[in-house]
Amino acid sequence: MLKCRYVAVDLAGHGLSSHRPAGVLYTFPANVADVRRIVDGLQWTTFTIIGHSMGGNIAALFSALYPEMVNAFILLDAYGFLPTDQKEIPKVMRQGMDEMLQYEKKTEEKKRVYTYEKAAERLQAANPILSERSVHTLLERGLVQGEGGLVFSRDLRINFTNIVRYISLEQSLEIQSRIQASVLVVLGDKGFGATTGPELYPRRFASKLLQGYYDRNHTVVTVAGDHHVHLNDPEVVAPLVSDFLRTKVFSQHLPA
Repeated sequence: MLKCRYVAVDLAGHGLSSHRPAGVLYTFPANVADVRRIVDGLQWTTFTIIGHSMGGNIAALFSALYPEMVNAFILLDAYGFLPTDQKEIPKVMRQGMDEMLQYEKKTEEKKRVYTYEKAAERLQAANPILSERSVHTLLERGLVQGEGGLVFSRDLRINFTNIVRYISLEQSLEIQSRIQASVLVVLGDKGFGATTGPELYPRRFASKLLQGYYDRNHTVVTVAGDHHVHLNDPEVVAPLVSDFLRTKVFSQHLPA
């Protein structure tokens, strides 16, 4: 039996990872550079990368920039890229910068302190599609001990508009074409594509990106579930991932 090693990464500003320095924006290229640092530290030359939502978009960009390092790529409820109409790009870039500048003008505020139960309620209210089990899973690395109670470990700046994720559809398709790895795309029928408004992610963008995967004989599957189907119902997604790895990755390493 082939043994696998899984490394789950807390990106900067998430979980128990440190935050980016003051004045530094969170961007997709910076996250890709962090993934490369991690891979170098692990001394991996090739590997499979799995990403959900934002993590999936980071994984797609990494797979395009370093195609020789990625032998398979699994995308969970994301299209790999977030194209924006070219006329809108200056507006959203300015929005991201303005959000950061306004944040920097605020006086340093003490983080809100919670009991575990109140923190769970807060997370559930902010993400009502999460199951109770998923809430507890996320809180395992989402809370740290603070003065007088528990505080959320995330950096609030990760919610600001990402000024570098906004590229045109043409640029997205060109970058997508550089991916050489075998790709599995798993979408929830009530997930990202079904819940985002047309002004944020026009259907034509999604169809063009999906067509790019189809044209290169990659696998696209839609399952019953929402944006967090992999977390809420792992038994729905896990067999698809396992079968894909078995046929696209493991079979290449097993003795004849």
